[in-house]
Amino acid sequence: MVQVIAICNRKGGTGKTTTTINLAAYIASAGKFVLLADLDPQANATSGLGIDYQNLDQGIYEVLIGKIPASRAIRATKIDGLRVLPASPNLAGAEVELVSQLAREWRLKEALDEVKGAYDFILIDCPPSLGLLTVNGLVAASHVLIPVQAEYYALEGLGQVLETISLVKNNLKQDLDILGAVLTMFDARNNLSSEVAQELQKHFPNKIFNTVIPRTVRLAEAPSFGKTIMEFDPNSRGAGAYHELAQELLQVFGR
Repeated sequence: MVQVIAICNRKGGTGKTTTTINLAAYIASAGKFVLLADLDPQANATSGLGIDYQNLDQGIYEVLIGKIPASRAIRATKIDGLRVLPASPNLAGAEVELVSQLAREWRLKEALDEVKGAYDFILIDCPPSLGLLTVNGLVAASHVLIPVQAEYYALEGLGQVLETISLVKNNLKQDLDILGAVLTMFDARNNLSSEVAQELQKHFPNKIFNTVIPRTVRLAEAPSFGKTIMEFDPNSRGAGAYHELAQELLQVFGR
């Protein structure tokens, strides 16, 4: 049974896209078939997997507005077992175009339902906002993973994300489950990072992933080369952390 996971945080700069692409890569490297759906108009997950979003003629935007089925937009990546439903800047217009449509919150779920039988995991990179695109991502998902940056203001954004998830659960998707939070950009030398970790435990008792993603230059550099950290520097601390996170997630689902 496919597991559909939305990676979501209202606040930008939390390592959301970095987590999505690297988690997808390491899950695929474990022998699973993975689809990454890039729901962010910035298309960072698309470019981070080496795809030129500026020259896309078919992507998730065309899927959401009903122009093509998802199967026609899905692209292969350089990683065996990993496919991507790419984004382009056109996706920003979908928020407006879908407003007047019937069942507009269900567009992504309906599109993914047609292809999900081919995958073990579908990861959705949600935009850093609480608009219609994010709602589509949450409705399409069975679980939500929340990357939380180890800084003070991250907890503010976390509260807003939890409120949005609660609204979606109450009104659209009752079985939506919070998989947990993962601490990103962690600097062990910084007392604030430890304080944020303690606050997270209060918000998510028993739902914090044991793996902590460190703040490293190599993780920040990899996307500029269109590569995951697994391809860019597989021996780095960041690579080791995302490999551990993928293994931890696979254990959660008994895979």
